[in-house]
Amino acid sequence: MERIEITVPAEYAGKRADAALSGLLAMEYPESSSLFTRSYVQKLIDDGLVTSQEKKLKKSDKMSAQAVILVDLPDPEPIDAQPEDIPLDIVYEDDDLIVVNKPKGMVVHPAAGNPSGTLVNALLWHCKDGLSGINGTRRPGIVHRIDKDTSGLLVAAKNDAAHISLSEQIAAHTVTRRYYAVVYGRLPQDSGIIDAPIGRSQKDRKKFAVTEKNSKTAVTEYKVLEELGNFSFLELKLRTGRTHQIRVHMASIGHPLAGDPVYGPQKVIKELKGQCLHAGCLGFIHPATGEYMEFRSELPRYFEAFLDKLRRSENV
Repeated sequence: MERIEITVPAEYAGKRADAALSGLLAMEYPESSSLFTRSYVQKLIDDGLVTSQEKKLKKSDKMSAQAVILVDLPDPEPIDAQPEDIPLDIVYEDDDLIVVNKPKGMVVHPAAGNPSGTLVNALLWHCKDGLSGINGTRRPGIVHRIDKDTSGLLVAAKNDAAHISLSEQIAAHTVTRRYYAVVYGRLPQDSGIIDAPIGRSQKDRKKFAVTEKNSKTAVTEYKVLEELGNFSFLELKLRTGRTHQIRVHMASIGHPLAGDPVYGPQKVIKELKGQCLHAGCLGFIHPATGEYMEFRSELPRYFEAFLDKLRRSENV
């Protein structure tokens, strides 16, 4: 059992304990945010696992600003990734790392609801025992992630030294990451920088938003490559790597990604089966040789087909 300590932010003052803790726990554990539903938190409270000043909380108790809440989280059932014979599009591989081209629709690592069929399952089959163990048995080798419905380049580490080096480069924002996207509308200028902090949405804890509250710095550069009717084809460069950064930033300026079911308009472009976003360029210093390496991935078929459709519409 894990005990965590949460200090109630001012904006949560007056909220019911079950509603407030659902949001606060989702912020504490963003990768497992879907677990912390209100009903799950209510069970924690009913089981006497939530206390404040040595008193057990009730679901209807109102939160006070700066109150210290102790939550005893039951140990989760372990999810140990198992090797699966899933084809990989390998762009580069050596004794230290492997760069793969992840297809749209593939989850990066096992989690609740996606215990198998992930990139990690495929890597375990291909690399056998040759993946770093820093992230444990659920995420061996995984240095960074891209969303399930985002396609493109991702690097995994084969040993701990490579993992540490790559992680430090990501933390220092020295890794080159360029994406390609189709967004709604035409931007007012051909290029620009979106510098806006990102944190958990106060309205929906499963989403992220541009906010000053409990947020982190987020910077995205964009360049318009082509204007296609009511859409624009963009190249985007990440200076930081926040969860859903491109999707949140583009939506925040009124140009959400085409096909995005979370941050886009209610009428989703279903043929895209998720956001039209591709990680097309990845560059970093090789952990062992010290040389800069850069890899590129062509736009996938679904992306090219959508661009062609928009271009045909333009010429009608």
